[in-house]
Amino acid sequence: MPKILVADKLSDEGVKIFQEAGFQVDCKYKQPEAELVKIIGDYDALVVRSDTKVTAAVIAAANKMKVIGRAGVGIDNVDVEAATKKGIIVMNAPGGNTISTCEQAFTLLMSLARNTPAAHMSVWKDRKWEKAKFKGVEVYSKVLGIVGMGRIGKEMAKRAIAFGMEVIVADPFVTQEVADKLGVTLVSLEDLLKRADFVTIHAPLTPETKNLISAAQLAMMKPKAFLINCARGEIVDEEALYQALKEKKIAAAALDVFVNEPPVNSKLYELENIVMTPHLGASTEEAQVSVAIEIAHCIKDALAGKAIRNALNYAQLDPETYKVIEPYFKLCEKMGKFVSQLAEGGTREIKISYIGEISSYKTDVLASALVRGFFASQLENDVNYINALETAKNRGVKVEQVKIREEEEYVNTIRLKVVTDKQEMLLEGTLFANKQARFVRIDDVAMEIAPSDYMLVINNKDKPGTIGFLGTTLGSHSINIAGMSLGRRATGAMALTVLNLDSQLDEKVIKAITANPNIVSLKVIKL
Repeated sequence: MPKILVADKLSDEGVKIFQEAGFQVDCKYKQPEAELVKIIGDYDALVVRSDTKVTAAVIAAANKMKVIGRAGVGIDNVDVEAATKKGIIVMNAPGGNTISTCEQAFTLLMSLARNTPAAHMSVWKDRKWEKAKFKGVEVYSKVLGIVGMGRIGKEMAKRAIAFGMEVIVADPFVTQEVADKLGVTLVSLEDLLKRADFVTIHAPLTPETKNLISAAQLAMMKPKAFLINCARGEIVDEEALYQALKEKKIAAAALDVFVNEPPVNSKLYELENIVMTPHLGASTEEAQVSVAIEIAHCIKDALAGKAIRNALNYAQLDPETYKVIEPYFKLCEKMGKFVSQLAEGGTREIKISYIGEISSYKTDVLASALVRGFFASQLENDVNYINALETAKNRGVKVEQVKIREEEEYVNTIRLKVVTDKQEMLLEGTLFANKQARFVRIDDVAMEIAPSDYMLVINNKDKPGTIGFLGTTLGSHSINIAGMSLGRRATGAMALTVLNLDSQLDEKVIKAITANPNIVSLKVIKL
């Protein structure tokens, strides 16, 4: 009989699913790490919410563990890498809090429009009747700008349209076809900020979205515009927001999430034109029941050997096939991440060609790995090996797979072609004899690139001294170059330089490099 440890409070409906399946369920809440390490070895599955930290030490002691289930979306409290190495499936419940978070965001939107929280305090606490002071605005015919058009963003659009609002959306992974079906208009982030009367954020936190809304972006907004954030606190630069609100550069803001929670000693408390709530996005009875039911069914099916759903680290292959395919998983995921950070514009199509012996294997798992890598930096925990292809479909991105049996330059080659509304981009990758991943072509330039955590891709004029300049500039900022790959189409033509770095670049270094007139473009890549 499988044993389930429920380490954080889970709705009774979820526990009942386990019990009806014949599982033994132990509910032991708020266990410290040392105690978890002692008891975890007896269990086949672990269910947590956000309180319990599933550390590498806990996972190391989980000798019978097959599944870790997070009753919610975020998995910051689970060491997924450690679980993967130990062969433990990590699952989440990404759909359970969609409606509750959407309704919280819309509640905050209406609260800003009608000054409801401040008016309530005036009447209830101060016993005043100040109708003129709290005159609001109607949302009818106003423009709502949605930053991030995932599940929650789509629900926001439906409700806003029902209220007679015009909806504009900034999301590079939403196609025109999807936008047309939803009745929204796709725009750039800059256009959205300039046009919107209300801006609501529904993007995941990634390196690209951290401080996405900072001083420069806030300066683009209308003086009478409102900002709502129910996504992640780090997406909005709180210091810049404080200054914008204090100086009345925007009308008001409503935050359900903060960089530090609770936001102790935050300067935002000094302001009157702000509404602050304690991360209530998923705090409804219905949402808690929904995520409990969702994760319970996922874990039950996994333990029963049925379909694996909402897995963040799993691809189902027989051991022998996995041994052959596993290095290509890593190659494909890195190719997807690399191209997603280079290609510009909204993605329309991803075409994957398998050339050589690799084409004889089941390649859907490789496509999932590549597409997962492509979307990973934008969608954070929403995309995994299981749902990657469905995610692309839902976002109107066509994924095509082609098998070519005949070998070309290499025994096995993965060719990735990405088509956006602005360009087409091609990347080829292979494995060398030691199974080390290599990128061997970018567009029409043949190269040999060893992918690494930090990379710099530069288009530069083929002029003497350019490479020396790069080395000197990076060295002067204590940035070590771990590797360098060079390519060009012809002597004196545009050149392509790819650098492997030991650390990330900051804006100061980037400005120093791009100041050189021989540097045409620069992209910082993080794999």
